[in-house]
Amino acid sequence: MKTATISTLILLCFNSILLAQTPQKTVLATASIFADMAENIAGGHVAVKTIVPIGGDPHIYEPTPADARLVANADLILRNALTFEGWLDDLIASANTKAKVVTITEGIEAIHSANKNSSDPHAWMSAANGLIYIENIKNALVEFDPANREVYEFNYGVYRKQLEELDTYIAEQIKKIPAQRRILITSHDAFEYYGKRYGLRLESVLGISTDAEAQTSDMVRLAKVIQESGIPAVFVETTVNPKLLSQIAKDNKVRIGGKLYSDSIGEKGSEAPSYYEMLKYNTDTVVKGLTTDSEAPQTDKTVQKQPGLITWGLLALALVGGFVFVAKKMNG
Repeated sequence: MKTATISTLILLCFNSILLAQTPQKTVLATASIFADMAENIAGGHVAVKTIVPIGGDPHIYEPTPADARLVANADLILRNALTFEGWLDDLIASANTKAKVVTITEGIEAIHSANKNSSDPHAWMSAANGLIYIENIKNALVEFDPANREVYEFNYGVYRKQLEELDTYIAEQIKKIPAQRRILITSHDAFEYYGKRYGLRLESVLGISTDAEAQTSDMVRLAKVIQESGIPAVFVETTVNPKLLSQIAKDNKVRIGGKLYSDSIGEKGSEAPSYYEMLKYNTDTVVKGLTTDSEAPQTDKTVQKQPGLITWGLLALALVGGFVFVAKKMNG
């Protein structure tokens, strides 16, 4: 083992001893995904909190007085930007905080909406972009708390390796889906970065924000995609009402392939209690849903009876033929 590595491990142990004796500074993330990233790098050396709770929808979130207190007492605030937290600037202004605000999507090539003059905020849905997120978070923590630089650098290195392997895993799994079925239909347009990175065509009921209403044209468009592609499943999301997409699935006789996580990780004990597990679970769910054929529709009861009628008819003809044959023999 190299001397530098031994020194880092010793530093980690020493800092763990001092951790309980030192008042922790507070890092505040706007959403649970970014809080999880920060916790992986911080390793307990700062208190990481989040504004939008797990399971909440950041697109339509309404801050509370408690959130204003969180912002006022924070030392560092991590935000996604790209139109994701439209409520954040007002919250920061009203809280009169002295915290440094860091945009963790810096350096990411944003996807822009074709219909509106806005950016798609869901850049974290690609593990490759996740690597940019965690580097920005690591740099923010190092600048914010230079005394623990080696700890943050070490944790970041481990985490980076995990996300690099995950990026490769996702790409390999998506290739298992037949090319004509690589179409992902979801509740809202949160998977464009995922699709662009891993080779999926994306369609959704709603746009990049859940703060919108579906139009009849959206239903017609998705029905056409389902009929032309023959995909066996569509996918709902954990933070979006599944009613519309469930109706589309029913009308077009396809399955709900599962629930995907997009704007929030899951609770502890769920399938996706972390950013890493969220992307892996989503991938496994999508691959299973798009490679498994829909259940065959139930056969009509009149059709089920038909083989029985044919059998009885053939038996009757055979009996009549038998009687005729016997009668001819006797007369002969």
